[in-house]
Amino acid sequence: MLRPRLARPGRTLRLLDTAALTAGPGEETVRASVTDMAAMTAACQGADAVIHLAGVATEGPWPQILEVNIHGTYVTFEAARRAGVPRVVFASSNHAVGFTPREDFPVPDYAFPVPDTYYGVAKVAGEGLAAMYHYRYGLDAVCIRILTCFERPPSVRGLATWLSPDDAGRLFEACLTAPSPGFRVVFGVSANTRGGWVSLDEARALGYEPRDNAEVYAAEVIAEHGEPASPVFRYLGGEFTLPDFDAKIPSES
Repeated sequence: MLRPRLARPGRTLRLLDTAALTAGPGEETVRASVTDMAAMTAACQGADAVIHLAGVATEGPWPQILEVNIHGTYVTFEAARRAGVPRVVFASSNHAVGFTPREDFPVPDYAFPVPDTYYGVAKVAGEGLAAMYHYRYGLDAVCIRILTCFERPPSVRGLATWLSPDDAGRLFEACLTAPSPGFRVVFGVSANTRGGWVSLDEARALGYEPRDNAEVYAAEVIAEHGEPASPVFRYLGGEFTLPDFDAKIPSES
């Protein structure tokens, strides 16, 4: 989603993934793991900023989350420091504060962590690393607590939490270009009619102004999914707070 939306004349996007990538105009590709310090440090050389999106994209077993999402985020910040990159934009998540109850909406910027999953715990760890690398080493570090970023809202909850691809591009561009942001934790969501679940004050302070509204998809999304049970709306994290995401206790047999 971000590649075409962050493309600019005179800007080179250096793309890193474990999968093979094909470079387009104004792009370079690196095939490596976010957990490989040497490869990451080499990939960071000469960069003006790092956008850290790598990781397991949903809940997973603890060893996988620990290695990829937590250790990989440490490697990213440390590789940026070693290579002299002045800014890191970290894709955090609303699941870092997923157990925030509805009565506390809108969730304020910098809300205390209440993660709903191992995935959410990893995002909290990433925000902690961002803070340390700013205060100890002087990196500008912006953490975006992204809500629901898809081409269209995937559920009725998404009518409140959707971050459109175009608004995602606007938000990441603001995080890349805001002068001397220091350490920030901001939320990423569009201007949804059913929104108001989280603060956008800090995102707007960086220069972000959302333009899109999930309400244009409301009729078709409700027709497809129906109205969800009320527990989905009890907490910010939605389905991630339900017992379906409980870690299983291994059988002793």
